[in-house]
Amino acid sequence: MAGFVLVHGAGDVGWYWHLVEAELRARGHEVVSPDLPCDDDSAGLPEYVDAVVGAVGELRDLVVVAHSFGGLTGPLVCERVGARLLVLTAPMIPVPGEAPNDYWANTRYEEEQSSYEDTVALFYQDVPPELAAEAMRRAPDQSVARMGEPSPLQAWPDVPTRVLLFRDDRVFTPAFLRRVAEERLGIVPDEMDGGHCAALSRPSELADRLEAYAAEQGLVR
Repeated sequence: MAGFVLVHGAGDVGWYWHLVEAELRARGHEVVSPDLPCDDDSAGLPEYVDAVVGAVGELRDLVVVAHSFGGLTGPLVCERVGARLLVLTAPMIPVPGEAPNDYWANTRYEEEQSSYEDTVALFYQDVPPELAAEAMRRAPDQSVARMGEPSPLQAWPDVPTRVLLFRDDRVFTPAFLRRVAEERLGIVPDEMDGGHCAALSRPSELADRLEAYAAEQGLVR
């Protein structure tokens, strides 16, 4: 079976994936979902990658799944661990050498973003209230100390890549992600229902998608 490496987004922890992880484990897969050093001012993308690679251990037949800001980490992880597949969910999609701080202007994000003052309304509008509250309780402060550093990404990894958007996402709207995925990767995203944090609102459906992607690569027997 596949080894799933689940990478969370900014200001978050591996707990974000716990329901999807349980679904995948119940189907016989191996899964890791490490915490990244989001609140460490000394940590940048290289340290995020180190944290993920250190968690992989002896896992093989790897599917790297990266959510939101994790899209900046996922491609770098693939280069280090020999991944068989990269899946980006509601992602930021970097280009080589791009600093995280530059992403917003470079992708013309403000042109397609609506304003939501409430964190729940923006990130968790379809997540059960108790899960949304727990997610916010666990969320570390996201350090921005090294966001101006260029990404060490030199080229997109030579690995099959899928982009999955969520139709009700208010952070990276479907129109925005369709455009960016086409401009940067030449990929038409797949789509499923759900808001930005679909791993909490629709874990079974998301696990179905991830397992199906792995099966397409011959990683599910």
